[in-house]
Amino acid sequence: MKSTQPFFPSDFRQGLKDGFPLALSIFAYGLVFGVLARQAGLSYWETVTMSALVVAGASQFVAVNMISAGAAAGQIILAAFLLNLRHLLMGATLAPYLSRVQPWKLAVLAHLTNDESYAVTIGRFQRHGGSAAFFLGAGTITFSAWLLSSALAGAVGDFIGDPRRYGLDFAFYGAFIGLLVPQLKDRVTWSAFTVAAVVSLVVSLVLPGKWYIIIAALLASLAGLGIERHFSTKGEGSVEQA
Repeated sequence: MKSTQPFFPSDFRQGLKDGFPLALSIFAYGLVFGVLARQAGLSYWETVTMSALVVAGASQFVAVNMISAGAAAGQIILAAFLLNLRHLLMGATLAPYLSRVQPWKLAVLAHLTNDESYAVTIGRFQRHGGSAAFFLGAGTITFSAWLLSSALAGAVGDFIGDPRRYGLDFAFYGAFIGLLVPQLKDRVTWSAFTVAAVVSLVVSLVLPGKWYIIIAALLASLAGLGIERHFSTKGEGSVEQA
């Protein structure tokens, strides 16, 4: 029987601390989601339940937009599924650091995996090694901010009105810019970023809806993997500075 990874309370507190700045942004655009969800016709409890079970801001925004447009349930589920395929890549990169964590604990961490908790966690893991406690802390603070803001906006959305007039919608983009920039540190990530940017711009001009997000994410992932394998084969390493 393999040994389990010990739980360090100090790592959990550090995860809470490191995730807190991003939780502020999450709270802001969680308010936007809550309002838009109610305006799309979702009840208060439908809004809260979606945020509690899905825990994926991008796909939830897409789902709400599709609900407003009258899309069929199958189309909404498929779009959310494809958009969330990136979580498989996140899990694959985190797996080597969490090999000693018990399966039921991994299930909890998987539910708390989102773009923000992943970015904070993988950065920490690469510098200091894996810690399930740190991941739990980062996931807890980001999940709590998302759920609480969705619940709050779902309850008082009628009083908030259009959230865009307060500039809250920009928090969504600001948070992802903050996640992206620190990751651009080698030729692999720069290449993936360039592919994603070009493909998303081109596809958004020729295809309707949010398909440019899915296509750009898939092609950028494949490009990054191919380039990394190319450099590994040449013996140059995958983390050479750009």
